Amino acid sequence: MSNQHLDTWIQSVAAHLQPDTIHICDGSVAERDALEQQMLQTGTLLTLDPGRHPRSFLHRSDPSDVARTEHLTFICSEKKEDAGPTNNWISPAEARTRVWPVFAGAMKGRTMYVVPYLMGPVGSSYSKVGIEITDSPYVVANMRIMTRMGKVALDHLGTSSDFVKGVHSLGDLSPERRYICHFPETRTIWSIGSGYGGNALLGKKCHALRLASVQGRDEGWMAEHMLILGITTPTGEKHYIAGAFPSACGKTNLALLVPTLPGYKIETVGDDICWMHVGEDGRLWAINPEAGMFGVAPNTSLKTNPNAMKALANDVIYTNVALRKDGSVWWEGMNGLADGEEMLDWRGQPWKKGVSTEKAAHPNSRFTVDIRQAPSASDRIDDPRGVPISAILFGGRRAKLTPLVYEARSWEHAVYVGATMVSETTAAATGAVGVPRNDPMAMLPFCGYNMADYWAHWLAMGEKLSRPPKVFHVNWFRTGDDGKFLWPGYGDNIRVLKWMVERIAGGGKANETPLGHVPTQDALDFGGLDIPAARQQQLLAVDPAAWSEEVARTGEFLDKFGDRLPAPIRAQHEALKGRIKAR
Repeated sequence: MSNQHLDTWIQSVAAHLQPDTIHICDGSVAERDALEQQMLQTGTLLTLDPGRHPRSFLHRSDPSDVARTEHLTFICSEKKEDAGPTNNWISPAEARTRVWPVFAGAMKGRTMYVVPYLMGPVGSSYSKVGIEITDSPYVVANMRIMTRMGKVALDHLGTSSDFVKGVHSLGDLSPERRYICHFPETRTIWSIGSGYGGNALLGKKCHALRLASVQGRDEGWMAEHMLILGITTPTGEKHYIAGAFPSACGKTNLALLVPTLPGYKIETVGDDICWMHVGEDGRLWAINPEAGMFGVAPNTSLKTNPNAMKALANDVIYTNVALRKDGSVWWEGMNGLADGEEMLDWRGQPWKKGVSTEKAAHPNSRFTVDIRQAPSASDRIDDPRGVPISAILFGGRRAKLTPLVYEARSWEHAVYVGATMVSETTAAATGAVGVPRNDPMAMLPFCGYNMADYWAHWLAMGEKLSRPPKVFHVNWFRTGDDGKFLWPGYGDNIRVLKWMVERIAGGGKANETPLGHVPTQDALDFGGLDIPAARQQQLLAVDPAAWSEEVARTGEFLDKFGDRLPAPIRAQHEALKGRIKAR
């Protein structure tokens, strides 16, 4: 190796994990083809019908290994208080005695792949290098899609020692010996016992969010769980918007939105992760550190997300979806199944429509695909400068309570809005589904340090901005008394984005509410939608009595952070209580 720091580290890891061979990945097509053939021979991948799915494959993970395991994910900061009350913590010393021994000899009989990867555009001063060591060729194949992998990353690194060190092994896939450990001070990740995406593709949540959030705090930038989209109006006005939503809450759908309003164009810069820096012009500028999409398959269809479906035309790795007899894939939310049709479910077991009671595809089944394959892909994805951000969205799933959209009053209020986000849980993580939980900035599972300090960092970033973005909160999932969604969502979300763009330009009518600025009914474009006036009103309603209960609940959450809670957050909370009481 030409990098002595990297070579020394690789040799030390190999001495502990004891692989049979070491392969340094170069990211070439020949390497990709060889790995795929190897996985087809071992059954790690199944080939799909080449006519329906050119160069695409199916992977089935162990049934115990199908989602992020947040209860086994640890922040190993030197001090417990630096991890904060929302993270699981063990000390680095305990990790060395409890977790590192599990890695001993874990790669005997296996190949140790060294995966250099670049998070961010080639040539960008904002991009960061990581090295993942893994014994999973499936991980290598996914990392090749999700990042700029191989020689390009080593070229960026040069002789520097500044790289994130990730060690991953499948181990024996036992949940009893499954750990995902992050060491913020040393920029190190250990993951063992899981082959599932977010636990094993260390460039994704582990590096690009948990460790990058700490690095961003230290270096004065932000690592966020956000999509990035560009919107162009019929008059040619263009803005870029970042949006934070918990997993499986519509980030990818919004990032790849096909507008139902004529004259509007949406371009996709990123669908999941966003790194933001303060530009010389006083605005936030953002890059997408990823190169691919690791999207939730169920309910992705030509109706809900046509751009995603078109992106899946070729060169896709599917994980835990169903396999039809004709060699094509299927998941819940797609159409085209005849009654009685038989296929293999995500476990590889026989499944029959109308007879089988279990889901054919796992609710957290995934597709991995290059984001540039989306018809909506922006030509700014690889721009080293990034894109300027005009607005930030916060949002989640709330069946009741939260209106369709409202605008924050100020940057401090915006940080409070993000800090007090609540969303109902989905299948993206293990545990019960549909349970409301606090998920600040959609970063609850991904913030690598004390969340109170993270909010303080947001506040400090605001002080550097002479042209801060407007900040909005959205809720596509509000239901009426009949339990049905009040808002059609998907392509019609352009109507909400239209109002936001009007607000950015200084227009867009709004009512002042305790929460913030809510659009008037005539400010939103309901044209052509079958939404009676009463349901429109319900979509935008703010119930002070219900919000009084919510604020009390929020206060209990904020109290968890004790003296580290930034004073402006407490002040905003008290101000909201006062506004609600005044109603």
